[in-house]
This record gives sequence, structure tokens and C-alpha cells, in this order.
Amino acid sequence: MASRGLSPLHRIQVLFERARGFDYASVTERARFTAGVHGKSYPIVFVDMLWSAARHRVGFNDYVEFDFAILTRAERATWVTSPLALELSNRYDDLAHVHSFHHKVEFNRVFDRFLGREWLELTPANAAELEAFAMRHPVFIAKVPVSKSGAGVRRYVASEVADWSAFHAELIAKDELLIEECIRQHDDLEAIAPGTANTTRVTTFVTDDGSVKIINMAQKFGRGQVSDQAAFGGFYTALHEDGRAMGMGYSTTGLLYETHPDTGYRISDFTLPMLDEVRALITEVAQVVPQVRYVGWDVVVTPTGPVLVEGNWGAGVFENKPTASGIRHGHLPRYRAAMGF
Repeated sequence: MASRGLSPLHRIQVLFERARGFDYASVTERARFTAGVHGKSYPIVFVDMLWSAARHRVGFNDYVEFDFAILTRAERATWVTSPLALELSNRYDDLAHVHSFHHKVEFNRVFDRFLGREWLELTPANAAELEAFAMRHPVFIAKVPVSKSGAGVRRYVASEVADWSAFHAELIAKDELLIEECIRQHDDLEAIAPGTANTTRVTTFVTDDGSVKIINMAQKFGRGQVSDQAAFGGFYTALHEDGRAMGMGYSTTGLLYETHPDTGYRISDFTLPMLDEVRALITEVAQVVPQVRYVGWDVVVTPTGPVLVEGNWGAGVFENKPTASGIRHGHLPRYRAAMGF
């Protein structure tokens, strides 16, 4: 594959957006937190954050989350940052096909055979169908079709609904139009983080010859809520290629989790069950819409095998955190090898 450079124009656009939306209070808060965690000078960290953002496409939260304050220039150059990940999505993905990933109902239609669960789209006339669905699945999930980071996802209990017509109308009014059966996760995952369908993020790239490369994996852990996202108290750990945790868990705000707060499980002891089955599933799903080449897939390993939850265009960043793992390099070399930039 020929090597391809990345667009200087995109970097300029990112800088412009950053400047326009600059939040001084938020940046100073991040800088003070980082300086305190690593025993660094706040003014030096603050200036370094600004320089890293302007010169090296490092998001302010990337700087905090991935411990850039303690890394050398050469070490930092091995990380995938949020602005770079967005640039890769725009470069390699055909925007005419990303609607299948933006809209959750459309995604379920396209990838239905990989979901492993029943689902229903609400319409103005199907209150009876909703009630029948809930009788089959007494605890169920409702989702807003277009959202991210776990927003617009709720868990409902059928026994708490007295009037199904009114409840149906309420869901439609809240745009919670996608109804799904709850996923029963693998016993190993349930023992670590019960009550949440804990997802594995697998980031893939479809190469020029049509093969699928897995370029990153991470395991997310919830806190018993409907989602394992950070907004619900969730955290994650990056995984080695063989499915082993790279180290402790960590949040997007820089917090470390040596053990799961609810069960005491040591996160660094985690190994993803059914890894071969996960690889097989992801290789197949990544070829369904090959025009969208760079995707972050969320799957849940169940007792009978992995099932697909969603695919994320604009795959986001689930990178290594040095203070959690002791590893002072990121995944960028694997991205470069697969993508050829």
C-alpha cells in the first residue's frame, strides 16, 4: 500500500474550531489536575497543553487521559489522539455511507443478523407491539436513534407500566424509538461488573485489498447502570492483541481503577473471553459496509458468543494510559501499518 500523507487543511480546520470554542476555565482545570497528579508545575503544564494542541493535534482531554505530561516527545508521537482519529475518519470513510452508523435504527436494520437480540422500532400505531415485546422481555432498553456517549439510553421494567398506550406515546415524545432486548453477558463479565452489558471496543480498518485489520481493542466496565460510558460512571482498560488487560482501568477524566469499585476485581487480571469468536465476528461485520473503512465496533461477549451492539463512525480514542499500564507507547504504529499514512 502506498504511503499517504494527512491533510494540512484538516489540521488548520481543527485549530480554528479549537480557537473558536476555547474554554479557558476547562483547560485550566485540566492543567491543574494534571500538574497535581504528576507533581509538575502548573504553568508549564498549561503552556505545554496549549502547544501540544496547536502543534501536535493533542486534545486537551487526550493530554490528561494519556499522561502526556510525563512522556517524552518521541513517546507522545506514538499515540492516536482525538483530532487525529477524526481526521482518519474523514480521510478513509465514504461519507455517503456513514448514515448507517449515525442512526441506530438504520444500523440495526443493516446489521440485524449480528445483533443476537430482538428489537422494535416504535411507530405511532404500534403500542400493542410494544406491550407484546415487553411481555417477552420484562426488562428492556429504549434508545434515541441519534446520540452518542450513552446519551438517550434508558432501561425500563414492564411491571412498572400501567398504561401501555400512554407509555408508548411518552417514549415517542422523548424520541426513544428503538426498543431492544437486554443483553445477557458472559458470566466472567457479569462477575466483574454486574448489571451492565459491558462492551468491548474493537477498532478496525478495511485495507485496500479488502482484508480487515484489528488495530486496537479496549474493554469497558460499567457500574450497574444502563450504559458503561463515562457519563454513567464507566471506565476502561486497553487490551493487548491476545485480549489481556494492559493494566489498571481508567476513566476519560484521568482517574485510575486498580479494582472494580463494586466487586473488588483486579482489572489488570482481566482477559477477554471468546477472543477468537470476537475476531471472527468483527472481521465479518467490518465487511458489510466496506466503504466505511475505519470503525470502532462495540460488542458484548455473551455465554454463547459475542454480539454486536453498535458501530461508531468517528471511532474515538481508547488508548493506553502509561500510569495504568507502565507502557510508554501508544497504538499509532499499528494504525500507520494498516492504513499506510
